[in-house]
Amino acid sequence: MRVIKHLHIVLAGIISWLMVQSCRAPDKHSNKTVFKYNEAAGITSLDPAFSNRTENIWAVNQIFNGLVQLNDSLVVKPCIAKSWEISDDGLTYTFHLRDDVYFHDHPLFVNKIGRQVIASDFVFSFNRILNPDVASPGVWVLNAVAKKDNKYLINAVNDSTLLIILEKPYRPFLNLLSMPYCSVIPHEVANHYQKDFRSNPVGTGPFFFKYWAEGEKVVLLKNPHYFEFFQGKRMPFLDAVNISFLKDRQTAFLEFIKGNFDFISGIDASYKDELLSRTGKLNKKYEASIHMSKIPFLKTDYLGFNLDAQEGIGKLNKESQLKIRKAINYGFDRKKMVLYLRNNIGAAAVNGFIPKGMPGFDENITGFNYNPQLAKKLLVEAGFPDGKNLPEIKLITTSVYVDVCEYLQSELAQIGIKLTVEVLLPAVNSELIANNKAQFFRKSWVADYADKENYMSVFYSKNFSPNGPNYTHFNNTEFDGLYEQCLLLNDADDLHQCFNRMEEIILEEAPVVPLYYDDAVFFYHNHIQGVKGNPLNLLNLKSVKKTNRNESI
Repeated sequence: MRVIKHLHIVLAGIISWLMVQSCRAPDKHSNKTVFKYNEAAGITSLDPAFSNRTENIWAVNQIFNGLVQLNDSLVVKPCIAKSWEISDDGLTYTFHLRDDVYFHDHPLFVNKIGRQVIASDFVFSFNRILNPDVASPGVWVLNAVAKKDNKYLINAVNDSTLLIILEKPYRPFLNLLSMPYCSVIPHEVANHYQKDFRSNPVGTGPFFFKYWAEGEKVVLLKNPHYFEFFQGKRMPFLDAVNISFLKDRQTAFLEFIKGNFDFISGIDASYKDELLSRTGKLNKKYEASIHMSKIPFLKTDYLGFNLDAQEGIGKLNKESQLKIRKAINYGFDRKKMVLYLRNNIGAAAVNGFIPKGMPGFDENITGFNYNPQLAKKLLVEAGFPDGKNLPEIKLITTSVYVDVCEYLQSELAQIGIKLTVEVLLPAVNSELIANNKAQFFRKSWVADYADKENYMSVFYSKNFSPNGPNYTHFNNTEFDGLYEQCLLLNDADDLHQCFNRMEEIILEEAPVVPLYYDDAVFFYHNHIQGVKGNPLNLLNLKSVKKTNRNESI
C-alpha cells in the first residue's frame, strides 16, 4: 500500500508539472537564430571608451558605430559619415552625416524611442574620450586634434556636418577614426549612467544591449532599425548574440564541438592538435561539420632587448652587444618553430617587423633567416667563440609562450648561447617590461589600425615605455626623422621608401628578434554563413546568417 500511495503522489506531481508547463507562455526568444560564442577572458566594459581589449572590442563592435569603418581589405569606407573632405593642407576634416541613423530605444529618450544621431553627438563623444576624468585608454587616438582657448576644435557646423581641425597634418587620422573608441554615444544616457555606462550601453549598431550577468553571459538582440543593408536586405540577419564566459578553453572547445557554441577563434595548446594537422589543415574528422577561416593577422610576436640594461650582455660594449643580438636572430629556425609549435598557424618573421597582413607588406625586405654559421661567426667577432664566457642572458615570459621560449633555448644552445627562461605571472611579466626592468622579454604587437606607422611607433624614441610602446628604448636619430616624415607623406612611392628605410634601420640595429607574423583563425559550424576574418581580427556579425534555430537565448 505504501508503494502504491507513493506512486500516486509521484504521478500527481508529474501531472501537475505538465499542466503548469502547458499553461506557460512560450519562450519569446524560441525559434530564433542566436549566435553563441565564448570569451574565456571575460568582458570588462561595453563602453567604447574602454575598448582596449579584444574581448571588449568584439562586443562593442556589435553595439556601436563611428564616422567611418574598414572593409575586409582594411580600406576606410563610409559608416555614419556618408562622405568627407580633407583640406589641401591636411588639417581640416569635414564629415557629412547620414540622416537615417538612430540610437537604440531607451527610456531616457522621448517616448522611449531612439533619437536621430546628429553632429553634436560626435562632439560630445570625442570630447568625452579626451576628458581626463573619464580616463579612457583611447585618448591617444585624438591627440592630433588642435586646441584653441583650451577647447578642442571639434565642432558641429549643423546637425549633419562635423568639422575636426588638427594641430598638424597626420596622415593616419582617418584610419584612427575607424577604431571603436571613436563610436558615437548619446549624451542623455552616458551622462545619466556615468561610469555605469559600461553595463548600460546604448549605441547605433546592428545589435542592442539586453542583458549582462557578470561572469556568466552577455545577451544582445537584433536592432530592427539598423541603417545598413546587404544585397538589398536590412542587416543584421541574426536575432541575437549570446556571449558566454567559460574560463577553461578546453571546456569551451568541447562545447563548440557539441554545438553549444557556434564559433571559436584562435588556437590554444589544449586543443590545437585535436583540431589541426601538423601542417595547419583541419583534421579530416571535422571537415564535414566545421569551417576554418585563416588569414594574415596584424600581429607580430617578437623578443625584445632592453637596450638600457646594465646586466647580462648590457655590460658589454655597444659593438659586442649588437653582434650578439644579431647572432640570436640568425641562430634559430623560425619556419620550423611555426610548423612544429604552432601547427603552421602564422608565418616565419623573416621580412622585418611589419607583418604580412598589412596593406603594402613588402616580401622583398630581407630580414633574419636561419644561418647558424653566421651566428657563430658573429659570436667570435663579439669575443665569445662558441659562447665561451658569454654573460647570462635571461628571457622572461608567461606560461602561454613557454614552449616557444624553450625552443629558442634549445636552438641557441647549439651555437653556444646559453639562454635562461624565467616563467612569470602575466601581471608581473607586464610590469617588468613596461618599467624597463627586463633584460630580454617576449612580447607581441597587435595593430590598432591598418597603417605601417603603427608598427614603427614601437621604435620611436618619444614612445619610451612606460608612456609608450617602445619597450626596448631604441633610440636612433635617423629613424625618428623618418617616422615623423611618414606621418606627413601621402605619395605611395614616398611612403614605401620611407617605411622600407625604417625597417632597414631596425634590421641593422636588431633591437628585437621577430618571431612570427600571426594568423587570424576562425572556426565555425557549417550552419553559419558570412563569418569573415580580417587582418585586424575583428568580429563582425551584422552580415552573418544561421540556418538552424536555437531553442532559446
